[in-house]
Amino acid sequence: MCPHHPVCPSADSPDRERAHVIASHPDQGWSLLCNGVVLFEDTGLLLPDGSVVAPHRTPVAA
Repeated sequence: MCPHHPVCPSADSPDRERAHVIASHPDQGWSLLCNGVVLFEDTGLLLPDGSVVAPHRTPVAA
């Protein structure tokens, strides 16, 4: 359960990456979000149910 106000988006929500970081390991390239999602520095995700979301960086305008 998220203790933040407003409550963080759930892991199955489209905006799940907006949840608060509760553990950060930049030396290893990942962070754990409040909703149980593991966010990798390449923007890939590991969801609490074990499913994977491929990296999805937005193209940078030249």
